[in-house]
Amino acid sequence: MSMNVGSGSAPGADPEPMMEMNMTPLIDVMLVLIIMLIITIPKANHSVNLNMPVGTPPPPTKEPVVVQIDVDFDGTILWDGAVVPDRAQLEQKLMNVAAQADQPEVHLRPNKLVNYESVAGVMAAAQRLGVTKIGLVGNEQFQ
Repeated sequence: MSMNVGSGSAPGADPEPMMEMNMTPLIDVMLVLIIMLIITIPKANHSVNLNMPVGTPPPPTKEPVVVQIDVDFDGTILWDGAVVPDRAQLEQKLMNVAAQADQPEVHLRPNKLVNYESVAGVMAAAQRLGVTKIGLVGNEQFQ
């Protein structure tokens, strides 16, 4: 009983060369590169860094000047209770507010029944003319 372990070539003949490439060293190098990449990736940070003021702020030296702009249910615009007849006068008043070094606060109080177009027009005019201190204020008495 005998067993043939070779490729069937004659004894003493040169063995045939391997036709496949050895993948083991290539896989080892790739694994090392992946580990190096994972180590060098910075840690994910899901926070936002803010520079917050330290201590208590000083009390305001004076009360801010407030301008009330009311928009009535029919689109009528009131500046501190006085009716503004047209858009040009409103824009002139807004330009005067924007030209001041310390701008007064503009409180926009729309009626709950007014069209959005009227309120958006006032806000767009204020933004276009450079008014920076503007805010929407709700008031139950006016609505």
